[in-house]
Amino acid sequence: MASKTKREAPAEAKSKAVAKAKAIAPDVPARIGTTPETDLRGLPDIFGRLIEDHDRHRALLAMIEVTEGKSADREALFEELVYELKSHAAAEEQALWSTVLRNPETTEFARHAVAEHKDIDKMLDDLTARDMGKKKWMERFADLKHEYLHHIREEEQEQFVESEKILTEADRQHMRDVFERRKTEEKARAELKPKLKVEDIA
Repeated sequence: MASKTKREAPAEAKSKAVAKAKAIAPDVPARIGTTPETDLRGLPDIFGRLIEDHDRHRALLAMIEVTEGKSADREALFEELVYELKSHAAAEEQALWSTVLRNPETTEFARHAVAEHKDIDKMLDDLTARDMGKKKWMERFADLKHEYLHHIREEEQEQFVESEKILTEADRQHMRDVFERRKTEEKARAELKPKLKVEDIA
């Protein structure tokens, strides 16, 4: 896949990302509201690409939140969310954090981001193991949404900003290509893995 060379207008980039989520369930509204301020949205590099995914994920979360019971829309949207978050995290870790980890100035940022990926992955597996038609499922989903939005806010406003300082433009372009390739591979083999969180098993 050829690298993008021109920056997209931030509003257009966000709109395109939301449209990808809407394609899963066109009749479900996707109201993501105000997003954290960032100068990186729409950039033709790894950071612009990651934020594109973040906006797509914000839309999926918002859409799931307004579905009801064990509906076809909720099932389709949650399945897409699981595949998206798992493939995104794996690709991000290889394309960006594996390099950033090696720089003493940004090691802690990278470690923190990767640790949160693991926590979110466990929450996804726990939700997969539960009945999405139950009220308790939505309560746990709300916890996931809160955790994920916190995670990507930190990335966009802190971790990406600091990481950008140590990377060249060529680095960032190459990382985008690596991310695109790895995410495609990861999403193709992603699967739902029902597994209750250990602390919730009595």
